[in-house]
Amino acid sequence: MTEALRAAPKASATQRAAHRNLWMHFANQPADAADIPMIVRGEGAYVYDQSGKAYLDGLAGLFTVQVGHGRRELADVAAAQAEQLAFFPLWSYANQPAAELAERLAGLAPGDLNRVFFTNSGSESVETAWKLAKQYFGLTGRPRKHKVISRQTAYHGTTQGALSITGIPGLKEPFEPLVPSTHRVPNTNFYRAAEHGFAGDPDDAEAFGRWAADQIEAVIEAEGAETVAAVFLEPVQNAGGCFPPPPGYFQRVREICDRHDVLLVSDEVICAFGRLGEYFGASRLGFQPDIITTAKGLTSGYSPMGAVLVSDRLYEPFASGEQMFLHGYTFGGHPVSAAVALANLDIFEQERLNQRVQDNEAAFLATLGKLHDLEIVGDVRGAGYFYGIELVQDKKSKATFTAEQSARVLKGFVSKELFANGLYCRADDREDPVIQLSPPLIVGQAEFDEMEQILRHALTQAQELL
Repeated sequence: MTEALRAAPKASATQRAAHRNLWMHFANQPADAADIPMIVRGEGAYVYDQSGKAYLDGLAGLFTVQVGHGRRELADVAAAQAEQLAFFPLWSYANQPAAELAERLAGLAPGDLNRVFFTNSGSESVETAWKLAKQYFGLTGRPRKHKVISRQTAYHGTTQGALSITGIPGLKEPFEPLVPSTHRVPNTNFYRAAEHGFAGDPDDAEAFGRWAADQIEAVIEAEGAETVAAVFLEPVQNAGGCFPPPPGYFQRVREICDRHDVLLVSDEVICAFGRLGEYFGASRLGFQPDIITTAKGLTSGYSPMGAVLVSDRLYEPFASGEQMFLHGYTFGGHPVSAAVALANLDIFEQERLNQRVQDNEAAFLATLGKLHDLEIVGDVRGAGYFYGIELVQDKKSKATFTAEQSARVLKGFVSKELFANGLYCRADDREDPVIQLSPPLIVGQAEFDEMEQILRHALTQAQELL
């Protein structure tokens, strides 16, 4: 037996089971069972693999574990609710946790978003919002209003409708034909504003925001306002690497939607529940949506759940009981998930997590901003506890990676090196190459420093590979 074979790691029984039977999501299936990372527990801001090695969770699982891992109080609430009432559908019936959670969410939401429709995931929340928009306009005498507008590179989910709204061609092509009637406009990546077609002052973010919002109106007018139902926008766009809105952007979009009788949907599957330092991103950014879609942080991932918050106006056609919203999910409003969500919101209040994000936001950005001294780092952007680091092959020209460099350097080296050195985050190239960070809301300066040091180590090596 050679020395290399003798040193090769031996797969555990669980890894072998995963290799034989488990189909992992959005991942190339590994050729060898020993190559499958097996995460077995979490505590605070860290997760641990089967060998006991710790990894700083720089992505909160998947933008989800807001209150951190291993919260016994959430597990206890789930067990107690399951013992009392494990499941009963919301199909014409209610359960106490779902009713209490709906009331609580309505009280936290901005404006008159007083009606809550429960789902199980972000994709289902987006799907629900589009179906509601279509049926609402049909019931109010405007059945031709069915089209939606979203932004380039924006990710809104994987179900057929949500995937149709998604603005990432590579994710859509294998599943075409998709649901028709969706249209894309430029996103708010100010770092690459000129590449999107903005011809104004490259230093004037507010002018860029007006221009980007006006592209929405241009599509509405080109399609005909009588055919456009809704605009789907994330407060801070995730895919492409954390694009914050320029000043005044959402206020102008709100004016455009009002002018053309188009619904504004704030897709907050990532941005709600403290990610931006408020319960809802719309509150942080000062605009009033007609619908908010949520999931992920609603339960901090301790149980699957999503929710769609809807304005009183959109509920009105259904209020008399004569019309039914022809939509629902078996597990929507699941009593165990609802009980966990209520306990999760209790932790938010008790530990003042929204305020914690606000207090630490500047320090987090400043710590990541130290990486600007590396030639490979083109831009560091984001808000709250949600940041993207865009990588370039030339800082002065902003030249992005080639496809070969992205595969070899970003995915082949950086992603693996970060994980090997104890940082779980996301290396993404769905537009330009970026590293995304979205840690649990419980972290502070010590974890910010740890992230920066591990990133610096990996990126210093990576720039030598370009």
